[in-house]
Amino acid sequence: MTEARDSVSRNIVGEDLASMTERLDAVFSKISGDDLLITGGAGFLGYYMVQAPLAWNAANPGLDPVRVTVHDNFLRGVPDWLSNLDDPNLRIVTRSVLDPMPADEPRFDWIIHAASVASPIFYRKYPIETMDANVDGLRMILDSLEERADSDHPVKGFAFFSTSEIYGDPHPDFIPTDETYRGRVSCTGPRACYDESKRYGETLCVNFAQQYNLPIGIIRPFNNYGPGLRIDDGRVLPDFARDVLNGRDIVMLSDGGATRTFCYVADAVTGYYLILGHSADYPGESFNIGTDQPEISVRELADRVTEMGRRLWGYDGKVVVKTSDDPEYLTDNPNRRCPIIDKARSMLGYEPLVGIDEGLERAMLWYEQQDER
Repeated sequence: MTEARDSVSRNIVGEDLASMTERLDAVFSKISGDDLLITGGAGFLGYYMVQAPLAWNAANPGLDPVRVTVHDNFLRGVPDWLSNLDDPNLRIVTRSVLDPMPADEPRFDWIIHAASVASPIFYRKYPIETMDANVDGLRMILDSLEERADSDHPVKGFAFFSTSEIYGDPHPDFIPTDETYRGRVSCTGPRACYDESKRYGETLCVNFAQQYNLPIGIIRPFNNYGPGLRIDDGRVLPDFARDVLNGRDIVMLSDGGATRTFCYVADAVTGYYLILGHSADYPGESFNIGTDQPEISVRELADRVTEMGRRLWGYDGKVVVKTSDDPEYLTDNPNRRCPIIDKARSMLGYEPLVGIDEGLERAMLWYEQQDER
């Protein structure tokens, strides 16, 4: 039984990587032979952002490889998936984004800045550290890019991870939401450390792109899920998955009325690399990356996970509603979130392919294989 589960789990990741490398062949061909830095690469999104170019290298042995460097502070340790990647084109460096760049590091041709605390549970616990990474860490990188702008080795592309949280809790007239919406955001609430520092980060990126002619793209992710998202992350899907896999009732800490569109991580990471690859074409531009349908409630997500558990493993639990011990658990939490992705479609050729039911099944099977539940 264990061997069968191992095979299924490996196939899920392998199939995702094969799909991404095919869809991103033009981007990785452009990056071929160059040095790529991913800050915060040990996190959820790093799981596929790191592995995708390495998979492309393996699929194209006759071409110059993409050389990948991961910088992370590894406060939660080096994840097993990363330490187990035995690849000559991967370097792992323990470094806070607030520390100066080591003198022996290469001048990276391409940079994805994903170093941040992204889980609401953790960024509300570490608000100052969250703001420091999103503002000071970003500024340090942008200053280094400006210093190189007129050199013989300028950066070829830079992608900044912003967030859909920059829209705050949009007025219903602006849902679905496109990139022109200015947002309705609290600057003092418990989520403000994340939301407002990301908004300021976007302002930095836009002005550095304009003033110094830097190739900077801005990523606005919408509710990603799937392989790489730790089961103890604190977001709803891994919480639900953990309950199912442990044979417990699914516990919702709200009435489940809030609605979201959920984007499978392989689709999302494809979009992120498209932004990086086109950052010189559209400097200072921001792009919503997610899926525009279906928009479902958290309660419906819980019901779908329940049905998935019954079908896959004979799960016999139910969904129960409880109140969080954290009085600020739902403060400033948007009631609806749904992107318009027409801009990414038309300018980048982005198109999400994995539907919600297929994505949930792939995610649940991946969680089943993980040691930590």
